[in-house]
Amino acid sequence: MPDRATKSPHMSIDTESRRRRSTTDGQDSPWDRDPQGGHLHRPLCDRLCVASLHSELRDACTPSPSPSLLPGPGVYTPKRPSTHTQLSAHASDDVWEDATNKTTIRAENEVEANKLANNYRFGFRKWKSHVTERPFEDRSDVVKELYSELNIIKPHTGHLITCGNVVYVLLFGWWVSLIYLLVSILMFITIIGVPYGKMCWKLSWYFLWPFGKSIQELGGGVGRCCGRFPHCEAIPEDVEDNEDASPILLPSPTEEPIPDLLQGPLQHKPYWHRVSTYVWLLLGYPLLAVVHFLACLLSWLLVFTIPVAKMNARTLASILLMPPENLSISTCSRRKPQGCETRALLCCYHAVNWYYYKYTVDGINVFAVNLLPLVIVSLVIGYVDKGNQFASSEVKFATAVGSIIPLSYYIGMGIASISAQSNFAVGAVVNATFGSITEMTFYITALLRGHRAGNACLQEIVKSALTGTLLGCILFIPGICMIIGGLRHREQRFNSRSAGVSSALLFISVGGVFAPTLFSKAYGNLVCDNCTNSTGGNATSNTSGPFVCRNCHYDLSENNYTLFHSHIEPLVYTVSFLLPVAYIIGLIFTLKTHSHIYDIHVGEGQVAGHHGAVVHWSRWRALAILIIATLLMSACADVTTEHIQPILSQPNISQYFIGVTVLAMVPEIPEIVNGIQFALQNNISLSLEVGSCIAVQVCMLQIPLLVLFNAFYDVGFVLIFCDLHLWASIFSVVLVNYIFMDGKSDYFQGTALVVVYLILLASYFFAPSPAGC
Repeated sequence: MPDRATKSPHMSIDTESRRRRSTTDGQDSPWDRDPQGGHLHRPLCDRLCVASLHSELRDACTPSPSPSLLPGPGVYTPKRPSTHTQLSAHASDDVWEDATNKTTIRAENEVEANKLANNYRFGFRKWKSHVTERPFEDRSDVVKELYSELNIIKPHTGHLITCGNVVYVLLFGWWVSLIYLLVSILMFITIIGVPYGKMCWKLSWYFLWPFGKSIQELGGGVGRCCGRFPHCEAIPEDVEDNEDASPILLPSPTEEPIPDLLQGPLQHKPYWHRVSTYVWLLLGYPLLAVVHFLACLLSWLLVFTIPVAKMNARTLASILLMPPENLSISTCSRRKPQGCETRALLCCYHAVNWYYYKYTVDGINVFAVNLLPLVIVSLVIGYVDKGNQFASSEVKFATAVGSIIPLSYYIGMGIASISAQSNFAVGAVVNATFGSITEMTFYITALLRGHRAGNACLQEIVKSALTGTLLGCILFIPGICMIIGGLRHREQRFNSRSAGVSSALLFISVGGVFAPTLFSKAYGNLVCDNCTNSTGGNATSNTSGPFVCRNCHYDLSENNYTLFHSHIEPLVYTVSFLLPVAYIIGLIFTLKTHSHIYDIHVGEGQVAGHHGAVVHWSRWRALAILIIATLLMSACADVTTEHIQPILSQPNISQYFIGVTVLAMVPEIPEIVNGIQFALQNNISLSLEVGSCIAVQVCMLQIPLLVLFNAFYDVGFVLIFCDLHLWASIFSVVLVNYIFMDGKSDYFQGTALVVVYLILLASYFFAPSPAGC
């Protein structure tokens, strides 16, 4: 979007090209707001002070027309959406309004509107992150600060001695400063590199405590700023000022001479014609390059210290390759810019920013970017180090399980991107196929490995993981979202009718999945091992008196062939056919015949103004990433199941507990994060739908697919669950339906769900291991 500013006949084009834009245009000054919360017209001179010389910066200052400043000849007054179409500060641009039972979606473009609408549709994965590039000028000041290049000197009223800055000194500052000191001594010894020795000496003190200091390039010109307007950004000019072209409505700007920038560069030999340059590039720069690379890598991996990574990267790529006589280090407070901002090569005020969890790279969250190398590491040590010479089985298992987190994120991002750019039919198919690919890959891999190794324990682990996913999505995800959302918004409301549809499907799915288990317990033969009577005799030799039996289970195979193959197995196939049918009926009900239940309405003024949205991932790119992530997920699942046995052999941990926690909830971490973000935006409806959607897919898609896979390739998977799985799942469904009855939620209800979930986890932790493990 090109920069816009109100123009007057008294202003020349040359003057207009030298104006400055406000770096805090996302925040309105007190005089810009009326008592009713609306926006008054800013003074014209304030708007004339904000323009940009840089094409990449866009002006977001679009005030409403004022009766006192009507458009006239040569005057362009940009339009601004009315107050009722403005987005709230805390919810950014994704705002959902529940008025007259209608959900209004506001988005920047049509693709984002489709993504948000898909979030409310049954069977679609709920995704919070944007799938299109957001206009930078529409972002909040907090987010804009995250993408700062650390090259602006601005007024700073806070304290520079903070916990984050002190942590920087302990983690980075002291050893980076020490290396600079050693390099400085080395350059002084070479005699010819004395200028670089002086530069390293100054940088040594700078990197020990860089906060509030700036590095400038000499000869950058004079910065002009308006002393009256504290938000004006002054950029060194490279054009001549036309004093006769000063605007009439603007007071004469106060020129603030910048001492370091007034002095032109001295006459020296060209940079690449000096011997000292090559001495520096051979002796000094390589060592400092390694130091800054390590500091940059470590601070980037810590995420919240990304400003330190930017500072090291900028130093490595720019500052260390400049002539030393062109660099000047000064304290920002000495320049007294009277509230104006000027540009520098490097200027940092804080080493830590807790909002960097929002930072994205090409639309991908920074945590997913940082965890991607873990996938490569886990595959290398898993397939190359077969003899466990460099890493133990426990380490390989942990890295492989951790690799599932970023791969799940990429799969979710790909699904959301394709669904947002396609019609709902294509989106439903993509969500039904790839939505369960993470879990299905692990389940099938575990069943195949257990069948080949003759290890029946892996089958029980798969059942535990299925049950753990069900319990986590029914209890933990809604519970934690209610707690976090309730602490911020006190009480939250959701569409009880749409929640009722999900609850009904949960009842159907859980009843269908556990129907064969109930049937087997009603008609199966109970077989026990190691039965002894009260006197200590064996049951076969002494048949009188009470008996104490261990390892009791229902015999469904060898000794009871008729019951299993003639009654239970047909029931399993029948249920596995009916559950996907019920899922398809749910899709038709919520997407076609009764879509009014959700009453999704796209705001008219939101999509029309942003055509030609730039998506992060096109459909073909998203499909390619989905396929690659699925293949990598299969490889990581293979490594996980190969090295899970030492974990299962731990005597103090039940195999049930490992299945219902680690293997069940780790793939759902991206979904948990999405649910929490929805709850923080006061959209508890989507937070609840996140868990319900996954739980329904587990019962209605994943389990029938496992039964179908076992029918074609017998891996011994039997849809019979233990008693603990059965009663925990039934109790959880009943409880969550009771909680959802009134259509309101608070942190107390969320606490109740989480406490019940923790009680069930404790039951699994102390439960004896399943038979055969």
